[in-house]
Amino acid sequence: MNTLPDSADVVVIGAGIAGNSVAHHLAQAGWHNIVLLDKGPLPDPGGSTGHASNFIFPVDHSKEITAITVDSMHQYEKLGMLTTSGGIEVARTEERVEELKRRMASAKAWGIHSELISPERVAELVPFVDTSIVKLGFWTPSAAVVDPLQSGALMREQAQGLGALTVSANTEVSGIDTSGGRISKVRTDRGDIDTDTVVVACGVWSPRIARMAGARIPLVPVVHQLIDVGPIPELAETHSEIGYPIVRDMDPLMYERQSGADLEVGSYAHRAILHEPDDIPSYEAAQLSPTQLPFTQEDFDPQMEDALELFPGILNTPGAGIRHSINGLLSLTPDGGPVLGETPEVKGLWSAASVWIKEGPGVGKVLADWMTHGSTEVDMHGADIARFYPNQRTTTHVRARADEGFNKIYGIVHPNEQWESNRGQRLSPFHPREVELGARFFEVGGWERPHWYESNRALLEEYADRVDDRPHEWDARWWSPIINAEHLALRERVGVIDLTAFAQFDVSGPGALDYLQRMALAQVDKPVGKSVYTPILDHNGGFRSDLTIIRLDTDSFRIIAGGSDGPRDKKWFTDHLPADGSVVFTDVTSAVCTIGLWGPRARDVLSAVTEDDVSAEAFPFGTARYIDVDGVPTLALKISYVGDLGWELHAPFDQGLKLWDTLFEAGREHGIVPAGIGVYGTTGRLEKGYRLMGAELESEYNPVEAGLALPKVKSPDFVGKEPYLRARERGPDTTLCTLTVDECTDSNGTRRYPQAHSPILTTTGERIVDSRARSSYVTSAGSAPSLGEYLLMGYLPAPYAAEGTGLLVEYMGEQYPVTVVRAGRTPLFDPDDERMKA
Repeated sequence: MNTLPDSADVVVIGAGIAGNSVAHHLAQAGWHNIVLLDKGPLPDPGGSTGHASNFIFPVDHSKEITAITVDSMHQYEKLGMLTTSGGIEVARTEERVEELKRRMASAKAWGIHSELISPERVAELVPFVDTSIVKLGFWTPSAAVVDPLQSGALMREQAQGLGALTVSANTEVSGIDTSGGRISKVRTDRGDIDTDTVVVACGVWSPRIARMAGARIPLVPVVHQLIDVGPIPELAETHSEIGYPIVRDMDPLMYERQSGADLEVGSYAHRAILHEPDDIPSYEAAQLSPTQLPFTQEDFDPQMEDALELFPGILNTPGAGIRHSINGLLSLTPDGGPVLGETPEVKGLWSAASVWIKEGPGVGKVLADWMTHGSTEVDMHGADIARFYPNQRTTTHVRARADEGFNKIYGIVHPNEQWESNRGQRLSPFHPREVELGARFFEVGGWERPHWYESNRALLEEYADRVDDRPHEWDARWWSPIINAEHLALRERVGVIDLTAFAQFDVSGPGALDYLQRMALAQVDKPVGKSVYTPILDHNGGFRSDLTIIRLDTDSFRIIAGGSDGPRDKKWFTDHLPADGSVVFTDVTSAVCTIGLWGPRARDVLSAVTEDDVSAEAFPFGTARYIDVDGVPTLALKISYVGDLGWELHAPFDQGLKLWDTLFEAGREHGIVPAGIGVYGTTGRLEKGYRLMGAELESEYNPVEAGLALPKVKSPDFVGKEPYLRARERGPDTTLCTLTVDECTDSNGTRRYPQAHSPILTTTGERIVDSRARSSYVTSAGSAPSLGEYLLMGYLPAPYAAEGTGLLVEYMGEQYPVTVVRAGRTPLFDPDDERMKA
């Protein structure tokens, strides 16, 4: 029987690739009393690590996933567990050809050597592929296979060699106790362990384990089918585990790879087969292992036909047959990404779940850094478990999105593609009017937000000489020229924008000011009724968030944050609350609705519906004040993210519809139009050069580089102050710039519109990297209708960050000339901010 210690600094539950890696890196980081548990035997405890196809393609459209994958490859190589075979993604259709061109741009943006290759070159690399059905190949020489079980064993050994790790296999966790909202004990069938920190790295079982502590890890077990066909003489003759490149047959959503004398065929094309963690069989009851379920042949038959088309020679080899076939379980989350970090519900309960083999060691490093230092080198906002609102962590939502998302794993997914399942969960009070106006809704945090309004289609005729269409379907997908027409109408008249998806928090109490001073970079000690825009930094001095804080009273403040990052912001602020109870933090998001009223006639509209003085003298920019709007008590904040005169109007949720109707009735004579988030988040923002969290603002960049350093540094201490001071003293390693696209016609004569994540290159087509090896790429892209330009934003090191510098941007396989028009924060539109301060 294993002997467990009575207490531990941390208990890691799950000895798959993620759990082994977390334990290993915690030991490397100096943690001493680590316990690693698994209910199964070692080296293969029965989770997905033991059956998942163990290959790695390093290129992903996500920068953070690519960075974690590349780091994992380096770690596997250091362990001696990486076998480089190369990999090819093949296209059978023209749509996939375009997608491979997009993948090529991502490879260049993130610094992964890849090539687009002809069918003839595919045949040279993998001679048994029928290239008559192949149009193009995407060749990545560094693609590889690994041994995750042996890698995990080596990681455990190294941690044990440091005297930091106790390993206990065949140990069932029966409960996790909490006290005061924090982990206190792990209960097992071999004894209990007192601890205040637990890492759940249980893959498909993670939701069940987290539930023991009162938390939710939002994932669902999903079947991935794979078979081994053999023996095949051509493969056996290599006398190796893998002697040919891995092939991903992307259009039928499949892959094929050599496994000794066999060809392994895996599919993401079958129906989504979802399971419940509680229904997964025990190790004793499973035929093979708990996550290798009986094969359902009828689901795989269509994919077998696709595989026979691409590999007819070897799959039809006499004597070859299916030697192994399983319905293997993997984990899927609501958006397909990992779920990492401390859970929002329970302090000390960390998640390392929904982690693929290719990401395992990198995730271990990231999580160990996070747990040790409070921040990570790689920006992890897209993988943070706290990114999900409570409604997105429900079983209904997780299963609906996993069901929809399974076939997207190898699918062609547009950057702006909207989910279809479980929509309509959060509706602003303006929603009935928006539906009547033909709103095209995009989702953020479950909120339905109008991106544009079909009722404004007539504006296209009004602004016909200033609004261009996008002739290529991909560029026009999830976009409308109506956005640009709404922009121009707002600039010339007045528009309203639904901003109810904002996350809003009230902070009050005798310690409120000191607390917010500790949290914010900017000076928060402003007069009552004043607002401040401020970055929120992490412990490394990078961006954790950016938001607005309003001083409502001496000890009362309102925080207004972006809707997409609301849950992460809430966790960050609540994690840092003082222990003495001097601060009360209240989430008021669902109690407040918000309308943005902007444009040169915004004051005319507002003054018609309130007796309060909203003149420039009485209501200067940056002021917040409660006013009466036709009987609706409204917190009016004179601020502008679109760069025009106007206010954010925050009202009680139940009176929102009256506020909307009142504004529209008063605005008729002024030509009022509804405008969507396409204006707020893209066209208006880019004309003003405003930064966006998750795009320009990441933890990998600091305020000096983003042009958001303030003239003076406040005397109170704040999170990230020391690294911020060092960054100010050192100066920027790179500078956030705005660029114009000078010529956007492709080789076929079609106008194209480069999108975010496209690499920015020198005029000779070379990658641009700064002194910290960060590559230059497009962080945001969109039209600037008032300027007649198409704008890009991106970080550039000197000497490229100079106005007038000519560069290139690569998009869909072609390169387009661009020019740096702003280096730093000064807007292109209304550079002196006269309009919004009128």
